[in-house]
Amino acid sequence: MNDKRQMPSDLAQRLGERRRAHARAQAPSIWRRETFTLPRGEARSKAREWFANYPKAAYMTEIEFWRELADGQIEFTIRRLPSAD
Repeated sequence: MNDKRQMPSDLAQRLGERRRAHARAQAPSIWRRETFTLPRGEARSKAREWFANYPKAAYMTEIEFWRELADGQIEFTIRRLPSAD
């Protein structure tokens, strides 16, 4: 066992170092995401609009997540690359 007395500040310092190391390891996301909650018809229209404005071939656009809510609305997340350059 460690005979050095542990202080709350020691724990805080270790946790802070771990958090900073984790943040450095995480690469920033290059994806642009937007989440919508719309009635079914409007959700389809919005998805079609995004695919027309940001074609899959150039922007790798896709519906990343979707679900139907209890009130019948559709919640969905679309992701795409920021540009085709």
